[in-house]
Amino acid sequence: MQEQQAAEFGIGEARRLLGEVFAPWVLDLNLSIEGIDVTPPPGGSADWQPGAILRMPFSERLCRSGGVISGQALMAFADTAMVIANLAANRGYRPMTTVDQTTHFMRAAAASDVLADARVVRLGRTMSFGRVTLSSATDNKPVAMVSSAFAML
Repeated sequence: MQEQQAAEFGIGEARRLLGEVFAPWVLDLNLSIEGIDVTPPPGGSADWQPGAILRMPFSERLCRSGGVISGQALMAFADTAMVIANLAANRGYRPMTTVDQTTHFMRAAAASDVLADARVVRLGRTMSFGRVTLSSATDNKPVAMVSSAFAML
């Protein structure tokens, strides 16, 4: 049954859930899901983690003065990316809520799309722990590192 679930859950289902589960203002970020990692690749390493790659396109509406993408937008993006990573780890929809999110901003992001590489570090019965690396799509340099915890409902 779990193999059937894994085969059924992929990028199409993740995109559908992004459009149906999240609040309308999150959808206003125009996020796109670029990749889903549900099962380890053949011969994959022992430290493989399920996750997702998302893109937040640059928009002046997300910027504070000086043309820098606001921290609030980046944090919402990271939180959303981590939910999608949890969906991948669970191989489908499961209600959850953010318990904690710590963001370390490393440098400003300006005039560039931002990529999120969200990974589930540990998935338990009632809790999930993850990390997200936010990077500039222009030069692939890290913008922020995020760690989070989610309660599985």
